[in-house]
Amino acid sequence: MAIVTTKAIVLSALKYGDTSLIVKCYTQEEGVKSYLVRGVLKPKKSGLKAAHFQPLTQLRIVANHNSKNTLNSIKEVQVINPYATFHTDIVKQSVVLFLSEILSNSIQEEEQNSALYEYLETAFIWLDIHDKVANFHLLFLLNLTGFLGFYPDTSETNKKGFDLLEGVFSDNIHEKNVISKNDFYQFKKLLGIIFDTLENVTYGKEERQLVLQVIIKYFKLHLGSFRNPKSLQVLETVFS
Repeated sequence: MAIVTTKAIVLSALKYGDTSLIVKCYTQEEGVKSYLVRGVLKPKKSGLKAAHFQPLTQLRIVANHNSKNTLNSIKEVQVINPYATFHTDIVKQSVVLFLSEILSNSIQEEEQNSALYEYLETAFIWLDIHDKVANFHLLFLLNLTGFLGFYPDTSETNKKGFDLLEGVFSDNIHEKNVISKNDFYQFKKLLGIIFDTLENVTYGKEERQLVLQVIIKYFKLHLGSFRNPKSLQVLETVFS
């Protein structure tokens, strides 16, 4: 058993028994780790609190990491980069729940990926300090595909469609997994955009939902274990 100090982003927290949580985090040092946090739901004056383990909270933790495939434990926790708007903004709350579910669903590796950790950290800080965030989740997910190994190959963008299974542009627009026409046009608008120019991309309600459905299908085709997020309906309601 090794004692590790690392930054960590909370992906999920499930109640265990009456007073404990099982917390899944993406850690800077060792990728995905799950922790049993005992007694954290009991009222007490000091130590670990349930509020530390809200979705996407950024922490610095001191933890015991097991070499056996059992739950790890957290000895100390400190919130870093505390968010100012997530708990008061209903739109951001919905985005946070949705993205934490997607991340929990799609990142499995127990190994260090500093570039992915830094992307998550900076993206969530960006979300916290900006107001115009209606398309944030779309660009966030598209960028995430780059860290998961299936970002679109943009070498032939002049073709008429995009093959979601192969991740390439294609003229075979009648193939099962090739998007074309409006689906293709709306999806293509996101490519090459950064968060700071995101407000230049305009989507109506239907277009935004359409692009999200395309991206979710893209994830499903490339990640065998990927499930439809339960929070998808909440997100669609908030943006309707």
